[in-house]
Amino acid sequence: MAREFIVEADGGSRGNPGPAGYGAVVIDAATGETLAEAAEYLGVVTNNVAEYRGLLAGLRAAHDLDPAATVHVRMDSKLVVEQMTGRWKIKHPDMKPLAAEAARVFPADRVTYEWIPRAENKHADRLANEAMDAGKRGEQWSSTAAAAPLQGRGAETFAAPPRGRDQPPPAGTVTTTEKPAADTRAARSVASPGWSSAPDLGAPATFVLLRHGETLLTPQKRFSGSGGTDPALSDAGQEQARRAAETLARRGTIEVILASPLTRTRQTAAAVAERLGLDVTIEEGLKETDFGTWEGLTFGEVRERYPDDLNAWLADPEAHPTGGGESFAETATRIAATRDKLVAAYAGRTVLLVTHVTPIKTFVRLALGAPAESLFRMELSAASLSAVAYYADGNASVRLFNDTSHLRP
Repeated sequence: MAREFIVEADGGSRGNPGPAGYGAVVIDAATGETLAEAAEYLGVVTNNVAEYRGLLAGLRAAHDLDPAATVHVRMDSKLVVEQMTGRWKIKHPDMKPLAAEAARVFPADRVTYEWIPRAENKHADRLANEAMDAGKRGEQWSSTAAAAPLQGRGAETFAAPPRGRDQPPPAGTVTTTEKPAADTRAARSVASPGWSSAPDLGAPATFVLLRHGETLLTPQKRFSGSGGTDPALSDAGQEQARRAAETLARRGTIEVILASPLTRTRQTAAAVAERLGLDVTIEEGLKETDFGTWEGLTFGEVRERYPDDLNAWLADPEAHPTGGGESFAETATRIAATRDKLVAAYAGRTVLLVTHVTPIKTFVRLALGAPAESLFRMELSAASLSAVAYYADGNASVRLFNDTSHLRP
């Protein structure tokens, strides 16, 4: 009876394009045992190329274990999953050959694909980040050098360029817990052509991100999330919403308006919709983070009452506010899923998203590939405008951030 494997793969680029790497893991579907790991520092490539290289490495590792196996691929890249299933076309010249090569590793009827949230792809993500960290240090890794700090989970290498199915793997490319590699020669770090060819990106889905106007809590700098009193706009906030509406009307590019379900965002969106002659659709994924027991408190009050919880929250995106609120990692997973859904639904269109501080910062952070701590380094004013464009190849471009020029007298 043929074996069944789960392949989890990920790739990342710090700069997009920038220093990049991938990670992949092969798991026995019956036992949950990790059978193989692979990782590689790629040099300067895009995020999507790195994700495809991770997929390719995972499939090859599974093929090396059992060419007759069936494989279920799990990735947090919506683009790769949709393209490999044939639901989305592949236009970018750097990704076409990688996708074609991945499709040849196993017969199509023996491979299935599933999109998963980033939080469920931590193993492959960690491997990819370890590869990028090694590349940043300028290290050349071999299977032996990488295996020492990884006792108990198999060796991991930073491997050579893609190969054809019928070619033997270069030394140190993929090692498994069943059959470790013996060659200790350093593997090469290889840069992809990146942006050397002009891609056919098409018209992007452009998200104009409008933070709601002020409430009575805003100037007091109190935590105001989705779990609080759901305050309405103040008089000042209503004037800010009106000014934002006038500015958006002059620009004349908004085709659709989506808003968080909270009162302050619905009121802000209604002011814009009335001016533009559009309807407002409520999108649950755009709501603010739930700050738990901290709702309605100032930062100083939280520091005084819950110092340990606050310190943990500031240091770790997985930490929750006191009282079981939403962590920044959970918010990021929700925003990424909302982003992917809306990009697919509104390709080539300009959409106004009326939302809150944390969701807007998270859209921007994810577009830049910035670390979670960057949320604390962004200033986002009430009724400010930001914009991010999303292209068909999965790349994003931040066009505007925290524009408040329309609020000045």
